[in-house]
Amino acid sequence: MSAVEQPAAQGTPSADAAQPAAMARPRRFTWGLRAQVNTLVGVLTLLFVAWLLVLKVNNLRDSVKEEVVAANRVAAQLLNRTAWLYTAQGTPGMLSFLNGLGRVRSNEITLTDGQGRVLYTSPPSTYKLGRDAPDWFERYIAPEPLMQAYEFPDGRLQITANHSRAALDAWDVVVQFTAMALGLLLALNVLVFWLVGRAVRPFGRIERALGELESGRFDVRLPPLRGREAAAIGSAFNRMVAQLRAHIDTEKRAVLAERRLGDSRELARWLDHHIEQERRTIARELHDELGQSVTAIRSLALAVARRVDDAEARQAAQLIADESSRLYDAMHGLIPRLAPLVLDSMGLSAALQDLVERTRRAHPGLQLSLQQPPELAPLEAEAALALYRAAQEGLTNALRHGAATRIELRLWVEGGELRLRLRDDGRGLPAQWQERPGHHGLRWLDERVGSLGGRMSVQPAAPQGVELEVWLPQRPPVAAADLGEPAEEARSPWAGPIKKDKETP
Repeated sequence: MSAVEQPAAQGTPSADAAQPAAMARPRRFTWGLRAQVNTLVGVLTLLFVAWLLVLKVNNLRDSVKEEVVAANRVAAQLLNRTAWLYTAQGTPGMLSFLNGLGRVRSNEITLTDGQGRVLYTSPPSTYKLGRDAPDWFERYIAPEPLMQAYEFPDGRLQITANHSRAALDAWDVVVQFTAMALGLLLALNVLVFWLVGRAVRPFGRIERALGELESGRFDVRLPPLRGREAAAIGSAFNRMVAQLRAHIDTEKRAVLAERRLGDSRELARWLDHHIEQERRTIARELHDELGQSVTAIRSLALAVARRVDDAEARQAAQLIADESSRLYDAMHGLIPRLAPLVLDSMGLSAALQDLVERTRRAHPGLQLSLQQPPELAPLEAEAALALYRAAQEGLTNALRHGAATRIELRLWVEGGELRLRLRDDGRGLPAQWQERPGHHGLRWLDERVGSLGGRMSVQPAAPQGVELEVWLPQRPPVAAADLGEPAEEARSPWAGPIKKDKETP
């Protein structure tokens, strides 16, 4: 029984036990969500009100400064012109004028005689008598102290700006604005709390249904819910419950499919092994039988071309010889792709060197470098073949798809592992290439490396190109007797040295 089936088997006893908890959770969820939304709205509204309050206070500060400075300038200009008119009458005339003038708004007027005795001070303001703004507010909002003085032959007139009444007006405005903002904040939070409670009420039913589903009841359904989002969630929930049993069956089929996939991988490995044997057989037949036949055809054609006198016959014989040469070259180019002969006879190092040399000859403008240890211990046949195929696949992709001009191939041993890395400067792989169709060669290579207990990595190279890296555990070759195979089948048909057929000159 799979893990998906277990809740269904335990659904009956656990449903009744979990029912009180399922009934209690929706209320906690609803109130918790309402509190969170209300707190968020309250904090945002409070920050907005605070920002408006700061703007309001700064505007009031500018207004107070403008009012006090303007009043002080007007009073100073008025008294300056008037003072010189009463200068001929002396200090008594100026004193008489000030007593008749009274208080000038936002200004304190002081008259002193030649000895510095105070003869006159402005009467106190009766505007909002007995009230003052807080000291901290007054200090913040008040402008710099302003004072202007005029000297007379027998006295001195001093005009000092008084900002206390203007600051009190500003304070009253701030208090009124704050009270209105707090009232608005309270009303808005009450409204939001009610609206959120109305909006989240369907989610309580959804949570109860989820609790019943968790307890093992797969027949639970939700009625049509109010609100577009809640209705969509309820509809999706009903579809989910309707498909849950199908998903359980799908899980069973997935387990069976995974078991079959494992069997398929074993079969694929077995097929791959026999395909490699067949490729070696075909390569041997091409090399031994077809190669000698093509060589004989070319020799006969050249002999005919030398002995006949007819020009047309000589040209036809030469054409046969040339085509035979091209067929021979094409066949010898195909043999390494079918079966790496050098790998069977001389080992991985020589096979990689042969692969690099053949690639250089086929692409003269390519900068291809190979780094490998001077001596490499004998390897398991499948591991050596996998590394060779990895280098072959990487070179093919870099040249065919990446249009690379520089390729670096490196083989080394590190931490008991064989590591092969191929890096090119081509166009690179497209984004999310694993999810796109194609790239069968890389997927096949990944399967082969994974079946040998290794791993493969394909990623972009800096500044451009692709980096292919393969890790394989370093294991010594296994004898045919250990594998339980006949000696003739385990032995490579290319165990002997490779001999290239000589062409007839």
